[in-house]
Amino acid sequence: MSRRERDPLVVARIVGDVLDPFNRSVSLTVRYNSREVANGCEFKPSAVAHQPRVVVGGDDLRTFYTLVMVDPDAPSPSSPTLGEYLHWMVIDIPATTGSAFGREVVCYEQPRPSVGIHRLIFVLFQQLGRGTVYAPSWRHNFNTRDFAAQYNLGLPVAAVYFNSQRESGSGGRRAPWPLD
Repeated sequence: MSRRERDPLVVARIVGDVLDPFNRSVSLTVRYNSREVANGCEFKPSAVAHQPRVVVGGDDLRTFYTLVMVDPDAPSPSSPTLGEYLHWMVIDIPATTGSAFGREVVCYEQPRPSVGIHRLIFVLFQQLGRGTVYAPSWRHNFNTRDFAAQYNLGLPVAAVYFNSQRESGSGGRRAPWPLD
């Protein structure tokens, strides 16, 4: 089995459904509270209620990045009619800093999957320069590939994803009716 076939982004069809094959060239760390996002881990919606802390690598402060967070499985993995759904976008992030140093152009929206297991993907692109990327005017049916092509971003330089599904019935009474 080749290295690419074992890549969690390939196994989960992130590469294929959302992204073209790419080589990671910049570090990307995403944390919700103290828990780091690792490919394929699961977070309940309550754990991702607030935007994460994102740290971007790189080595040249004159290099800027765009971060997008998308859900290709909205409203459900079997019928993703709204996917890709854009949950967050930060542009002009200087290398060696984080999303807090960039410009949030699409405010963070908490993922709230109601049906099935959703993949939430953070994708990092290197910009051609500061001020060269602009926010889309919509969240639903966003297309990461088309967005990257529109702004000449090329292939991603990093990506990481987590899975999320509706909160379970733990921690209280179950509803007496189906929630789906």
